[in-house]
Amino acid sequence: METAQDVKSYKKKIRESLENKFLRTTLDNFGSAYKVSRAKAFEGFDFEEIRHNIATAKESALPQLAELLETFKINAEKAGITVHFAEDAEQANAIIAKIATDNGVKNIVKSKSMTAEETFLNDHLEKEGFKVTETDLGEWIIQLRHEGPSHMVMPAIHLSRSQVAELFTTVTGKPQNPDDINAMVKIARHTLRQAFLEADMGISGANFAIAETATIGIVSNEGNARLTTTLPRVHVALIGIDKLVPDLTTALNILKALPRNATGQAISTYVTWITGANECGSAPSGKKEMHIVFLDNGRSELAKDPIFSEALRCIRCGACANVCPIYRLLGGHTYGHVYIGAIGLILTYFYHGRQNANAIVRNCINCQSCKAVCPAGIDLPHLVKKVHQAVLSYQQERPAKNRLLSILLKNRKLFHFLLRRAYLMQKPIAEDGFIRHLPMFFFKEHDFRSLPAITKTPFRDQWKSLRREIPNPKYRVALFGGCAMDFVYPEHGKALINLLEKHQVQVEYPMEQTCCGLPAMMATEEETAKDVAIQNIKAMGDFDYIITLCASCGSHLKENYPKLLPRTAELKAFTDKVIDFSSFMMNVLKVSADEFPKHTEKVAYHSPCHLCRGLKVVDEPRKLISIAGYEYLPSTDEDVCCGFGGSYSVDFPEISKEILAKKLENVEKTGADILVTDCPGCV
Repeated sequence: METAQDVKSYKKKIRESLENKFLRTTLDNFGSAYKVSRAKAFEGFDFEEIRHNIATAKESALPQLAELLETFKINAEKAGITVHFAEDAEQANAIIAKIATDNGVKNIVKSKSMTAEETFLNDHLEKEGFKVTETDLGEWIIQLRHEGPSHMVMPAIHLSRSQVAELFTTVTGKPQNPDDINAMVKIARHTLRQAFLEADMGISGANFAIAETATIGIVSNEGNARLTTTLPRVHVALIGIDKLVPDLTTALNILKALPRNATGQAISTYVTWITGANECGSAPSGKKEMHIVFLDNGRSELAKDPIFSEALRCIRCGACANVCPIYRLLGGHTYGHVYIGAIGLILTYFYHGRQNANAIVRNCINCQSCKAVCPAGIDLPHLVKKVHQAVLSYQQERPAKNRLLSILLKNRKLFHFLLRRAYLMQKPIAEDGFIRHLPMFFFKEHDFRSLPAITKTPFRDQWKSLRREIPNPKYRVALFGGCAMDFVYPEHGKALINLLEKHQVQVEYPMEQTCCGLPAMMATEEETAKDVAIQNIKAMGDFDYIITLCASCGSHLKENYPKLLPRTAELKAFTDKVIDFSSFMMNVLKVSADEFPKHTEKVAYHSPCHLCRGLKVVDEPRKLISIAGYEYLPSTDEDVCCGFGGSYSVDFPEISKEILAKKLENVEKTGADILVTDCPGCV
């Protein structure tokens, strides 16, 4: 698998992927359909409970991997299975090649295995002179094309029927009609059946390795996995030690989520359980020779890591790619190395080295979609940023923009002074509240947007004249303005004051507050993010609530501060008070429709990532739109990222542009007069 190892080469690969219209259309259609089928598959199930059970079980297994492996080995040997342990990929490949040699194997069939992809097993066996045939249809197709999978569950999703027809024409020497799917399936079936009949060895992976019974479980949608594990006289299963679970109950809990999360199925077509070496007609002894190779490849050390160990909870459902707006544009060959999607950005660093992770790990927009659907409760965006931080630590010095950002954010007065001066500096290129003519070095890749202009008088400079004293207030709230409201959209703060005055709410604006710190965290400047968090907690004082008008700020204050700072009572008191505007209006003030006039405008809504997934606020904004007298018109993929992502849109404008274009296209289709959102960054 060839992965761009520097940002310049990676950018070139991104542009090539964006030009592939078939890929983009296919993945976009799949992404939209997947959300519907997944939701239907989980109807009647408590996803959060399932997620909690899987996370708890996998987490408790990690410190016991050595014990689970030993228990599995003892029980497996009683059942006639030979168990091997491989420290790394090279050793695993060598063990399997030796098993093949010792048994006089010539032909090998394989069922789909991401662990085998991880070790590049096929390449090794073919160099050793064995004929290896992938028997999963998608895997066989990409094997013929000499490619790696572009998705962990659907390896050939990036290919069109025309490309497959062209491939089969080359393989068979006969022209194939791309519209005759049945004919192409027959070609595959005929070829692969012959491979099964000729095979001396079958190689599989496993989704579970149950220690108490030495049972392996394989989940698949094609019958090839059963044929691979039953027909040949030798069966080898290559399994990562992270697949070890103590008992069948744990495996069945994972099985509740795996097909639903992977493909939106209630259950996959096949679930195969294998315990012991079974009878086999093709074996001279009448009994199959079975080997299980457990692969470490850094997993034991990873399991001890206080931060990254949770990555080993992964059940390989591929959902983190399914919902990722970047994957939907680029596909897995650009958005991954061997493992695809958010988990791939993380595991690449540990399994395939820093160089292969160097460029791809920067390409995360932090939309939280992967975290929201992960059935093992892995905080994927957080781990991606931690890997990015680790990659940058190998550089001789931090990037200049990171150093500058840290200097500014740590010094509130300097930061605010420069923002005020920015108003004067922008005058030659600002018009009607926007910077219409970007500086030339920005123009080529950023011509799809206009930046909002810095306001002449920041909200904080107007506060004394805006503040209202409310006698006997129902609530005393602090307004956390954030950079955007304070220095770009002060009218938002003014509107809030006017609205809350009618509801007897005393609003205060603590002047010592500063940037929430999210830009520092996204830039992997964790110490700066901590420093800023401490400043803001001290600034807020004692209030009933801390209201935010920015979803990104609110999510960072509430969800990320506990990741940055010790979890003290003071911190908990702070985060418990943080609330977004819509939730405050709906759940605290409980506003009603008779408080608002009726409007004729139709409104579409963009659900900010950090609101619907960070703060988990979903219904309140939509209800508030209707209560406020507007007709709310839902749009397709309403909760998909807008493409901004803060500095992401500066680093990857070509991707940001395409995500935004799709968002606006979906909104346009609603026929709405107004588009509203809860995050000034999205605007």
